[in-house]
Amino acid sequence: MRELLDRVWLGNSVQDWLLALAAFLIIFTVLPLARSFVLARAAKRQASEGGAGRMALLLQLIGRTSRLFLWVVALFWAGHFLALSPRLEQLSKLLIVVVFWFQAALWGVTAVRYALEREQQKHDAAGDPRFRGSISIVSFVANLVIFALAILLALDNLDVNITALIAGLGIGGIAIALAVQTILGDLFASLSITLDKPFVPGDFLKLDDIEGRVERIGVKSTRLRSVSGEQVIVANADLLRSRIRNMGRMFEQRALFTLAISYDTPPAKIGDVTALIREAIAGVPEARFEFCTLKALSETALLFETCYFVPQPGGGRFRQITDLVNRRIHAALAEAGVAFANAARTVPLRA
Repeated sequence: MRELLDRVWLGNSVQDWLLALAAFLIIFTVLPLARSFVLARAAKRQASEGGAGRMALLLQLIGRTSRLFLWVVALFWAGHFLALSPRLEQLSKLLIVVVFWFQAALWGVTAVRYALEREQQKHDAAGDPRFRGSISIVSFVANLVIFALAILLALDNLDVNITALIAGLGIGGIAIALAVQTILGDLFASLSITLDKPFVPGDFLKLDDIEGRVERIGVKSTRLRSVSGEQVIVANADLLRSRIRNMGRMFEQRALFTLAISYDTPPAKIGDVTALIREAIAGVPEARFEFCTLKALSETALLFETCYFVPQPGGGRFRQITDLVNRRIHAALAEAGVAFANAARTVPLRA
């Protein structure tokens, strides 16, 4: 039996091969079982108590640990019992480094995703679901950066001169950036929109001849639902170059108009116009009266300029309040005998 164990095969004794195989099987069996056991216990605990914080993040990281990584870990420990040839040693190192940094990138992506989901839950709990549209953009950029760093670190561990590689990538990146500057402009514009938040999904925007509600902010474009029903797709770079009027963040809206009162109205009643209009607007609880003044004496009428504000004007509320205010003003002036001016102009004829 001893002679069989001491027999050499491919540069290692049979005993060493058996020890390596035992180490591989034990680790490759124990680690997946431990992973499954921890995840199962954690799932039961979260179902009964709920879970958050560092423990929840740790469980997500464990869940994102691939079986390929566990296989490589088992192979790594099994290799300690064997004397490998330089070529096999190099191939083993290549496999371990590539799989390790790929797994590290997966862990990084999972951690970023967890942080974004926690932030989204905070906004949802506060009654503000508008953060959802930003998650995809931030997640895309974070994944790109994490995997790029993982590739560079893997190459550095494989004794590749990444300094020259980075310099070459920089020159090539400039050429590529010039070729796809429109796409990159939209990408960086989306990142700017996500961080600066000039608008978020759900806001109502006016830009140039477009009016619509933001449905989704993508990596390259933003989608608006127009007031006429169609979907309008606008490049993110074009949005940032435009002067956007964000009606979704309008806490109150001003109504400013001019009333033309006839010169045939008695002066005593003209003096009551401001008071009548103030009372008519004050009778609408949703409107806040600002001023009403005799702005000008035109050729055809007395011009009274009136201003009031409507808080929270969204959802068609401003139009409803304006309609009610106009009806009350018309009724009040008609009851007081104040006449509006006609549009016709009287021209005296000479004999």
